[in-house]
Amino acid sequence: MRPFVPIVRNPHVLTVIGNFWPRRYDDAGFPKQRRLIQTDPDTQVLVETQQPSGTALGHVVLLHGLEGSGESGYMKSMAWDSLQAGFIAHRFHMRTCGGTENLCKTLYHAGLTSDLRAFLTQLRGESDLPVFLVGFSLGANVALKLAGEEGDSGLIQGVCGISTPIDLAACTRRMQQPDNLIYERRFVKRMKLRMAATGRYTAAELAPYNSIWDIDDFVTAPSFGFDGAEHYYGTQSAQNFLAAIRVPGLLIQAKDDTFIPFSIYGHPDIAANPKLTLIATEYGGHLGFLSRRSPRFWLDGTVLDFIRASLPSYSQTYLPSYLPPQAAMGRNSQ
Repeated sequence: MRPFVPIVRNPHVLTVIGNFWPRRYDDAGFPKQRRLIQTDPDTQVLVETQQPSGTALGHVVLLHGLEGSGESGYMKSMAWDSLQAGFIAHRFHMRTCGGTENLCKTLYHAGLTSDLRAFLTQLRGESDLPVFLVGFSLGANVALKLAGEEGDSGLIQGVCGISTPIDLAACTRRMQQPDNLIYERRFVKRMKLRMAATGRYTAAELAPYNSIWDIDDFVTAPSFGFDGAEHYYGTQSAQNFLAAIRVPGLLIQAKDDTFIPFSIYGHPDIAANPKLTLIATEYGGHLGFLSRRSPRFWLDGTVLDFIRASLPSYSQTYLPSYLPPQAAMGRNSQ
């Protein structure tokens, strides 16, 4: 694996510049196909699909994080690099995201896999190419949870979770700490705007809720029948599903992630499941894996090396470049 040497070592700077770093790509050769996928009678979600040049090797389905979309920086760069590597890139939007607020009667949540499963089932009916999930932050929790639910069903051939809040309660509490105050305020503001845009809530109704925990406790959880935030987090965290994953899985996590306490990655199922590999970097912040040297987006190359090594035609005699020998045998790279 090419070691990750960060452009800076401050986790807050990495988190911010990782989000805002320019991604300027000429997509003229890869026009987007925008599709609305009917996932249940009351819900449509947006998927933006781009085809690579030449024969495709497989599908890469990208899932954005909290209040993100297909236009989030990490989605744009991963889609571009997936296309360059010969994969069909799908930018999957959670319900009510990407301008679809009026196409859903409910919101999204961190463990909602039904919409993604509906799209993947449709995709499987259209193509027999291998399918890989790449999730970022909240989207990674969804991806890993679905991989555990599906086991060896064949719906997907691999999964990657980046900066994943595998313990939702621990991560939401971490967001309430003073060093994350600016981030939480930004998330809460955007969550309220999106919820109000659905027409089901007014700004006055949402005004009392000033934390992610409060919104999840009083809005998200009741919307899906959970008995408050604790019940929602306790049942929907990806850590509950890690042991059941039966496809190759890659977890990439920075130890200095200011949103996610690294201690949660001591969960025993990560080490016990031979299908899972953890790459833990010293630096990176939250989704801030910007390299000091070119290529700038270290994350994209690492994920694509993993995907290429997980293709059905992959020879087990080949040692993938993204892993040291001990990790390739199912251990964790620390």
